[in-house]
Amino acid sequence: MPTVFEWKGWKFLFYSLDAVEPPHIHVRKDRKETKIWLNSLEIARNKRCTAQELNVLIKVVEEHQGEFLERWHEHFGN
Repeated sequence: MPTVFEWKGWKFLFYSLDAVEPPHIHVRKDRKETKIWLNSLEIARNKRCTAQELNVLIKVVEEHQGEFLERWHEHFGN
């Protein structure tokens, strides 16, 4: 479960078993977690994040999209 980025207490990470899915990033803080598709920047799943938090997190992912995609391909080798 490599953490690729941290921002204001939020951890942006991959789960090693996720290689079979399209590129995405998990974002966690406390008991909140969301999963964001890296190509479309859409929410795949949300647990306890508010709409306002999701909007901010999508913007952060968008700002780092290229870096996250690069790290995804490095980690999963595809």
